[in-house]
Amino acid sequence: QVQLVESGGGLVQAGGSLRLPCAASGRTFSSYAMAWFRQAPGKEREFVADISQSGEHANYADSVKGRFTISRDNAKNTVYLQMNSLKPEDTAVYYCAAGFRTGIYNYWGKGTQVTVPS
Repeated sequence: QVQLVESGGGLVQAGGSLRLPCAASGRTFSSYAMAWFRQAPGKEREFVADISQSGEHANYADSVKGRFTISRDNAKNTVYLQMNSLKPEDTAVYYCAAGFRTGIYNYWGKGTQVTVPS
């Protein structure tokens, strides 16, 4: 079992940056693949990025490739989402997720709101 708590959301102007940390409980953080998803108002939740247990491999949605970077610090039980060149269409609730393999996530945080006004 792992509990996930996202933070770092807020209101940022277009072109700005935010970094979202997601802190995980437990001593087995390095056993989990981690991911970020987002859900905009009136839309389904969508994949943003994921990272392997070691941090060597990462994947991104086409919509964020080149602007967002996922990383992790296994010593701090934390995964990060660095978001640069933010656009109004990035406005969403951002969720952190964990699973034993990428693509299958069993644990979810409650989300943090990111708003980029147009």
